[in-house]
Amino acid sequence: MALKPAIFLDKDGTLLEDVPYNVDPDRMAWAPGARAAVALLGRLGHPLIVISNQPGVALGRFEEPALAAVRERLSAMFEREGARLSGFYYCPHHPQGKRPEYALSCLCRKPMPGLLTRAASEHGIDLRSSWFVGDILDDVEAGTRAGCRTLLLVNGNETEWLRGAFRTPTDMAADLYAAARVIARALPPARTSGREAA
Repeated sequence: MALKPAIFLDKDGTLLEDVPYNVDPDRMAWAPGARAAVALLGRLGHPLIVISNQPGVALGRFEEPALAAVRERLSAMFEREGARLSGFYYCPHHPQGKRPEYALSCLCRKPMPGLLTRAASEHGIDLRSSWFVGDILDDVEAGTRAGCRTLLLVNGNETEWLRGAFRTPTDMAADLYAAARVIARALPPARTSGREAA
């Protein structure tokens, strides 16, 4: 099976308004430009996969099963815009966590690339032709380490600007819709098989 490109999206501050440690589906709202972005990216036909650090599990803010409702809500939000959420990958760990089973350094917490490489393995994704969009440089580093092209949203959420070898984005954009337009120009639409087209 030929590998395909994907579009990876950070959740909080990129897709959704950043409400710290929120797992209440009723409080999930699109970030500026995100609704139109998902509609545009959905028309391209490539897998759309959310990649998110969720340290609230390790810090004792909520239980890990609560994230199932978050995924369901995200999927419904995508569907309303004519798009499909292909995957929702999260890291529940934090080195300073209060819960011992989650209080560890791992390869899945951004800026490490573990969630991206796992998603690529499970979905048959060519990371070199894929994009990762996020609102902080840890997202850029995770995407770069995985081999993706990266887009940084310059929306005020990155406050430290700690530069490094993996922390220079391929491009930058003001919001997710502007980022989606960059991707749409660079990434040809997916070819659909007869079965998919039907």
